[in-house]
Amino acid sequence: MSIDFKNALGVHADALNLRAERTKVLAANIANESTPGYTARDVDFGAMMQERIDGENGELSLGDGEALYRVPFHPSADGNTVEIGVEQAAFSQNASDFQTSLTFVNMQLRGLAKAINGQ
Repeated sequence: MSIDFKNALGVHADALNLRAERTKVLAANIANESTPGYTARDVDFGAMMQERIDGENGELSLGDGEALYRVPFHPSADGNTVEIGVEQAAFSQNASDFQTSLTFVNMQLRGLAKAINGQ
């Protein structure tokens, strides 16, 4: 009998994938802080995970339609909507949430390893 890791790990593996994709989006925002006309984007993590849970979307890769544009608190004269403090806070929170999801996956894998070893 084989182990279906997709079922064994549940939504935590998908959460890791989505958090990694969100990290890329936030990192692009930070990298383009001084690019004139750059529009900051973000991902609605809750909505994307709900889609996965509801089974509407089998894969969790970000397309252009899933990334949302961020409205700045203080618009800049050059049209750039990146606010470095907001981006850094979102990046830090996402990194912390990624670590939490990774901890859940590690706990589940340890449980599987114990079951396989008969402990």
